[in-house]
Amino acid sequence: MNTKIEFTDIAIIGMSGRFPDAENINELWNNLIENKESIKFFSDEELLQNGVTQDILDNVNYIKASAPAKDIDLFDADFFGFTPHEAKVTDPQHRMFLECAHEALENAGYSRAKYSGTIGIYGSSGFNTYLLRNIAQNKEFFDSLDMYQIIIGNDKDFLCTRVAYKLNLSGPAMTIQSACSSSLVAVHTACQSIINGECDMALAGGVSLRVPQIDGYMHKEGGILSKNGHCSTFDNEANGTIIGSGAGIVLLKSLEKAVNDHDNIIAVIKGSALNNDGNCKAGYTAPGIKG
Repeated sequence: MNTKIEFTDIAIIGMSGRFPDAENINELWNNLIENKESIKFFSDEELLQNGVTQDILDNVNYIKASAPAKDIDLFDADFFGFTPHEAKVTDPQHRMFLECAHEALENAGYSRAKYSGTIGIYGSSGFNTYLLRNIAQNKEFFDSLDMYQIIIGNDKDFLCTRVAYKLNLSGPAMTIQSACSSSLVAVHTACQSIINGECDMALAGGVSLRVPQIDGYMHKEGGILSKNGHCSTFDNEANGTIIGSGAGIVLLKSLEKAVNDHDNIIAVIKGSALNNDGNCKAGYTAPGIKG
C-alpha cells in the first residue's frame, strides 16, 4: 500500500551510540533482548582506589553503584586531527560526541568528503565533571594551559561547532541545552532545520559522561536516585533512577529525499513539538501532570 509522504516527514538513516555495557547500537540491542542489567556495583577497594573516602563508604545512604560507559579515556587523536595535548585538555564528552557523529555518518553510508549537500549538527552535553575533578585539580597542568585552550576544549558552546570543523560540516552547528530534554530538543530542532531548508541532512543527539566513572552516589529519601542501586522503570518495585554515562546520535534527512537516494531508513519521525509546564507542578524538578 502506498503511503503519502508529507513534506514534514523526517527519516532516520543512521545511528551511533555508546552506552553502559554497550559500545555500539548493536550491543545495546542485544542487551535489551537478553534483559541484561548494565548497572555496575563497585567494591570498597575499587572505590577507595578512585578517591572515595572511608567515611563516605561507611555512610548507609551511599549507594556503591552507577552505570559507566567503557573506555572514555581512549581517543584516536591523530585520526581527528588533534595533538595529544589538545586531546588531553578536551572534555571526554566532546571527544565521544565527535566519535559518534563520525560513526553515525558511516552507519548511513556517507562520507563527508564525497557528499555535496549541507550537513547540520545539533547536540547537547552534560555537566563537565572532567574539568572540575581532573583539570582544575591538577594545578601544575592547569597553570600550564592557556585559558582559551581550556574554554574551547570544555565549554558546551564549542561541542557542535568543533565537530562541524573537524568533520567539515557546512550546515548549522548548534548546542542545545534544556536539561533532561536536551537531546530530544536537539532532534526536534534538527528536524525543523531540514524542513526549513537550512541543511540537507542533520546529526542530532547528546552525550553525558560522569568523571570519575568508578563512584557511587548519596541516596536521599524523596529524591530521584534509587535507594538500592537498581532501576525498575514502570514497575511496582520502582524507587528511583541511576546516574549513568553514554552518548547517542541520529542522522536525519527528509523522508522524500531518503527514498529517492535509496537510503537505509531505520524509522520515520512524523512530527515533533516543544512546550513547557510553566509553574503548574509541585516543584521545579517535578513533572507537570497537565502538560
